[in-house]
Amino acid sequence: MKGKGIKKSTFRIALCSIVSALSLVLMLITALVPIGTYAFPCFAGVFIVAIVIEYGCKWALGVYAVVSVLSLFFVGDKEAVLYFIALFGYYPILKGIIEGKLTNKIMQYFAKFIVFNAAAIGSFFAALSLLSIPAEEFEILGVYLPWVFLAAGNIFFLIYDYAVTVFIIQYVRRIRERLFKNSR
Repeated sequence: MKGKGIKKSTFRIALCSIVSALSLVLMLITALVPIGTYAFPCFAGVFIVAIVIEYGCKWALGVYAVVSVLSLFFVGDKEAVLYFIALFGYYPILKGIIEGKLTNKIMQYFAKFIVFNAAAIGSFFAALSLLSIPAEEFEILGVYLPWVFLAAGNIFFLIYDYAVTVFIIQYVRRIRERLFKNSR
């Protein structure tokens, strides 16, 4: 009886380690692919969904923390690290909480967009202060570009949220059974 508990615990730690490693590899690749700064933090965060589904938010937050800290030390593209830490790393965890607590779809999206916009605006100002770029540099022909990027970002975020939902459905339907075939 005790051996079965150890087997489950070992599998849990192994799965969390594998997800952490996969996420970190994706974060490391951001320096090699030009669009990777934006795309790979999104993908790295999506892997955390499996941990949320299987073991809950506490374990998923542990994976998020591990990937965040290791990314700070080893990933060359600090902008991608900022995106992962500020939103894409914890969003799959928060998505589960929001959708579990709020039953009204409109309130769910309202909460999700508040989180996204707070993270996007916070990331912008953090990047400005870290890189010492004057805010005036972002204005072209009287248009303040961060507002344009924020509007486009909200559209992207809606698509990203839908993609995470599709990944969750596919994970539960196809991957989960194969992953846990011999461990349960």
